Amino acid sequence: MEAGNACLEGIKDRHNAKFAKAPAKSDNLHRALNIEPDRLAEVFCLRDKRYVTKDLTLKYDRKRIRLEVNDLTGGLVGKYVDTFAFPNGRLEIRWKGMSFPYSACDMDQRVTHAANTENKRLGAVLAHIKEEQEKATQSPEVKPESARNGYKKTGCRPRDARQRWKLTTSAGARSERLRRADFRD
Repeated sequence: MEAGNACLEGIKDRHNAKFAKAPAKSDNLHRALNIEPDRLAEVFCLRDKRYVTKDLTLKYDRKRIRLEVNDLTGGLVGKYVDTFAFPNGRLEIRWKGMSFPYSACDMDQRVTHAANTENKRLGAVLAHIKEEQEKATQSPEVKPESARNGYKKTGCRPRDARQRWKLTTSAGARSERLRRADFRD
């Protein structure tokens, strides 16, 4: 470890010798920060606008956020509110400078092992219900679409593509019907 740190010092010195530049003016030209330290967190936060739905919810960072119902939040339906995401992970919902309380629900919820155990206990009850449904259920007669429309088979089927084409054209269909009528007489 010590050998690596000693080598690093040599690399840092060579890097600074190669790329370092002297400042054009030796004076410190940084501007003084004219902001209160408490307000500095607001400056460095991520601000975004979100739409409030009819049930006082909005989506942010794959979460559904529900505003608490009160006199002020009732008027926010259909409006955009400001969301402030601070670097420490805190989230704040504001509208016209007023902050509102909320509750967040994660939209990426997973089923836990405990929930699977609960469902396994229901297995016997569900099996019984399935048996009862199978006893009572008879498959209904399902008619094809052609039967529901009143289609009736004529028994005559064209043998090749040329005969099919004749039957689809109006003149060919008429001549074919007349030819068949002659054979039936």
